[in-house]
Amino acid sequence: MIADEMRVKLAELSPSRLEILDESESHRGHGGWREGGETHFRIRMASPDFAGLNHVARHRLVHRTLGDIVLRIHALALELAEI
Repeated sequence: MIADEMRVKLAELSPSRLEILDESESHRGHGGWREGGETHFRIRMASPDFAGLNHVARHRLVHRTLGDIVLRIHALALELAEI
């Protein structure tokens, strides 16, 4: 499952809080949706690695950490905070 893969990769950022939500079903019929879900995700995460980074830099760090996973999904919403 993609969420499990995300969890493993994001562990590299030593999160103090990590919530990965598959919101695909709420996008049924919209662009990028496909049967079986795993197309639309929301990640809520706090990490010491975000300290001193602005909003855009935090997003870039998460995207880099997730690597090719980002290319396999349609949408990724991020709620990121430093601890």
